[in-house]
Amino acid sequence: SRAVLKFSQYTGANAMAGRWMPGTLTNQITTKYLEPRLLIVTDPRTDMQALKEASYANIPVVALCDTDSPLENVDIAIPANNKGKESIALLYWLLAREVQYLRGSLNRANPWEVMVDAFFWRDPEELENQKEQEAEEWQGAPPVAPAGGGRWGGQTAGARARWGA
Repeated sequence: SRAVLKFSQYTGANAMAGRWMPGTLTNQITTKYLEPRLLIVTDPRTDMQALKEASYANIPVVALCDTDSPLENVDIAIPANNKGKESIALLYWLLAREVQYLRGSLNRANPWEVMVDAFFWRDPEELENQKEQEAEEWQGAPPVAPAGGGRWGGQTAGARARWGA
C-alpha cells in the first residue's frame, strides 16, 4: 500500500507491500531472503506466514492490531483500526514521524512538514468521479436569491415609491 511505501521512504526501511513470499525470512537459498532487525505488520491475521517465519528467526514483531487480531508471535501490539485505508495511512504517518523524532532528525518543537495526505492512496478513477459529482452539484443547485427578498439592492416597493423609482 502507499502508506507502507511512504513509511519506508521517510524511515529508510525496506518495504514488502503486497503478497508475502513464503521463505523470505527462513530460506537462505531464495533470492528474496531477508534478515531484518524488526518486522512491522499491518494485520496479524492476513500476515500470519510472516509472523510464523519471524518467530523462527527470532525477529521482533510490531503489529497494528484490531480487536479481532490474533496476538500469537506478536511482540508489540499497537491497538488500532487496521481495516480502513485512511486509518492505516494515519498510523504509518504517526510511526514515521515518531521514528524521525527518535533518530533526532526532527525536532519535537517543530511540526513535521509532511502531510498525512501523502500517505493516503487515492484511486485516480475515484478522484475523477468525485470531481464530476461536485460539478453536477454546482450545475443542479438552485440559484441563490439576492438579499432583500429578490430585489437587487434590498429595496422594498415602499422605498422605491419614496424615491420616485
